[in-house]
Parts: sequence; C-alpha cells; structure tokens
Amino acid sequence: MDEELIKYISVYVLSMFKFIGGPALGNAYGLSFTEIFLSTVLGMMTTVFIFSFFGIRIREWWQQKYKRTGNKPRFTRRNRRIVQIWRKYGEFGISFFTPVIFSPVIGTLLVTSLGGRRSKVILYMFISAVFWAITIGSISELLLDALLSSR
Repeated sequence: MDEELIKYISVYVLSMFKFIGGPALGNAYGLSFTEIFLSTVLGMMTTVFIFSFFGIRIREWWQQKYKRTGNKPRFTRRNRRIVQIWRKYGEFGISFFTPVIFSPVIGTLLVTSLGGRRSKVILYMFISAVFWAITIGSISELLLDALLSSR
C-alpha cells in the first residue's frame, strides 16, 4: 500500500473515533491543511452517518448485552451535565461540543438517544466538524511550527 494513502487513512480512521487526534496526526505526517481538513471531516462524518442511522439499534444491543441489575436510574454528575447542555442548546449544543469533549461516536449516540432528528444531527455535526477541523488544524499547525522553529 502506498505510504501517502496510509497517512490519509490513519488520519481518517483516527478522526472517526477521536476527532482531535486527526489534525495533530495529519500535521505530524506533514499533510497539507486541505488534506488534513478533508480527512478529518470525512472521518467524523462517516461515524455520524453510521450512528445516526443505526445508533438506536446499537444502543439497544449494547443495553441488552450489558444489562444492569435493578431498575434504578443512574444520575451522575456527567449525566446531569449532558442533560443541561441538551436542554439549553439542543442538538446544536451536543453537536458543537462533540469533537472536543466527546468523541464522534459518543456525541452522535447522545444526540440520537436524546431524540435528535437525523437531518439536524447530520447538519449540525457537519458544521461542527468543519469549524473544529479548521480551528484544531490551525492550532496544531502553529504548535508544530513553533516546536520545529525552536530547535
């Protein structure tokens, strides 16, 4: 397999599961800003599409596989915070914070589980992916340049 293709696939796959890692890895590989941007956004959006269409089924399967004993709901600090973000900002809020706080998998499952409409989830996740790919890509490029120039 071509070495360049392996770099693109690595950034793409990493962005599917941990968005922040995509731009950092792309800059470490020496990819151009456009290559990093496209690989990162495509990686996240692949996950968003998969979990938007199959998220409920995946969640139900997971709950059956790892069924808790008892019917007590779990009200944790984290769960309360997620519900606060959902109530205050809705689909857009969860989608916006997904790349930096959650992962594309967790963020999409959250929005889907909380009742987000698929069309809005996909649109908002795309807007978020574009914004954060530009932001994180630029920051990681600046940090890499600063690190290399200090040597």
